[in-house]
Order: sequence, then structure tokens, then C-alpha cells
Amino acid sequence: MTSIPFRQKTDVEYGVCETISPAVRRVIAPNPGPFTYTGTGVYIIGHGEVAVIDPGPFDPVHEAALDAALAGERVTHVFVTHHHLDHSPLARPLAEKHGAKVYGFGAQSVLPAGGEVRLEAGDDVGFQPDIELSDGERFSGPGWTLEALHTPGHTSNHVCYALEEENILFSGDHVMAWSTSVISPPDGHMGDYLRELARVRDRNFDRLWPTHGPAVENPSEFVQAYIDHRLKREQQIVEHLASGPHRVPELVAAIYTHVDKRLHPAAAHSILAHMIHLVETGAVECDDEPSLTAVFRLRAQG
Repeated sequence: MTSIPFRQKTDVEYGVCETISPAVRRVIAPNPGPFTYTGTGVYIIGHGEVAVIDPGPFDPVHEAALDAALAGERVTHVFVTHHHLDHSPLARPLAEKHGAKVYGFGAQSVLPAGGEVRLEAGDDVGFQPDIELSDGERFSGPGWTLEALHTPGHTSNHVCYALEEENILFSGDHVMAWSTSVISPPDGHMGDYLRELARVRDRNFDRLWPTHGPAVENPSEFVQAYIDHRLKREQQIVEHLASGPHRVPELVAAIYTHVDKRLHPAAAHSILAHMIHLVETGAVECDDEPSLTAVFRLRAQG
């Protein structure tokens, strides 16, 4: 597979308000895990009248640390990248404390599927922003301007936020320095994801700050490696289908030979996302709707 230059940094201090740029501070929630890496990084944008991105999970220790970091300041906007339980639950309590509104793209377009095998922290199924933002919409405060970029793929309602003054992007779970992102149908969509990766790449940001883990340096090159990884996976699938029709579990067993079999159910959802994309692009066909049990084959040429 294509090599992605992952960065891993595990020496974090929970509850500490860390200054990471002139306009940005971060408080990391104490919720490390396989889906959250070292925990949820909550971003505070500006000084005095500030915006907060992804306030994080319900946790009294984390909430107290965030309150301490915001002492003497007023939160004017609470932004959420998407509706997972490690990102959005604290958004409304924080907004209510400061008389602010919660901003996001809206509810997910379809219900999630796959449960725990999706390798997610879980869905905040009741999430609904006070204000549904639009792609390209801009928000500002003293010394900061944020542009919302609707980036479906990981979820249908995923949003990244670009800080104009520093040419950086808060990338949520769309791009992370430590891992690839989970794309799990039906709410996750590989075609959307690849398109939005290319869009982020072409914006030429100086740095990406994901909600989990360290910053992505050299974003254009890093995101291209993300894209190459996904396209290589699709090439592997096509090569296996050249020998005849397959179902998703058969492809997982053939492609993920060096991966713990306990992770194969999650891998199946990733392969399914690729299969849906290959069907949509005309490279592959199946008799019924694409699913984990459908039989897929290469589409005859000519």
C-alpha cells in the first residue's frame, strides 16, 4: 500500500490550555482510545470574544478544564465538525453558559449502520445545531475569520473550518496526522470523501489541525498520500475481481491478510465504501444494491 507519512505524538497534558498559534489555543479532553487517539482536542479561536470548535464529550473534569481556559472570555460561536460523541455533546451546554449558538451542517442525511464495527466513538444521534451553516459561509470575531467547508465522506454532515488569518484548517476527522479516517456506508461515502480530500489539498493550507492528534504538516503532500492510499486500495480490489466475482468478506480475507481478524468486520465497511464508489464510477457491477453480502464483478468493457 501507498505510504502515508503519519505523525504520532502521545505526550499530552490533559486539561491544560495550550497555545498553538497566536490566535489558537487547545484543551485536550481525557478520552483517549482507539477512535480518539490521545483525546478530543478542543480549539479556542481568538481572545476575549472567541469561537470554540468541537467542545468534546460530556465529562465533568473536561468541562471544568474548558471553563477554566475560557475564564474572563465570552464564547460567541460554538462550531461542531460532526455528530460523533467525542465531538458534539458538550456543544450545547457550553453555548448555553455563554449565550451563544451551536453551528453545524445539520443532522446526518442517513442513519448510521454497523454499530461498533465502524470503529467510531459512536453517534450523537440527537445532535442538531441551532444554526445550520452553508458551505463557504464565513464567521468572524476580533482578530479571527472562519470559513466553513462542508466535507462529506467520514460523515455526510462533516465540516472543516479554515482560519483565514493563519491559513490553517481545523480538519476534524476528515484528515488526521496519526491515522486514516473511517468511511462507513451509508452515512460515509467514498466518492464524496475523495472529492473533498482533493479540495483540501488544492487549498494549499499551511497546516491542518485535526480534532485528534498532532498537526498535519505539509498538508498538500500529506493529503495526496491519503488519496493515493485510497486509490491503491481500489486497484487491489479490481485486481482481485479480475479472477472472478467476490463478496466483500472474501475481499477482506484476501486483502487484509496481515490485519488482526478481529478488525475484519471494520475493514468490511471500508471495502464496501470502496465497492460503492467503484459501482458509481462504472468499474464494477453487482446484481442488487451494493451491500456486504452482494456479489461484485468487474464490468465488461466494450
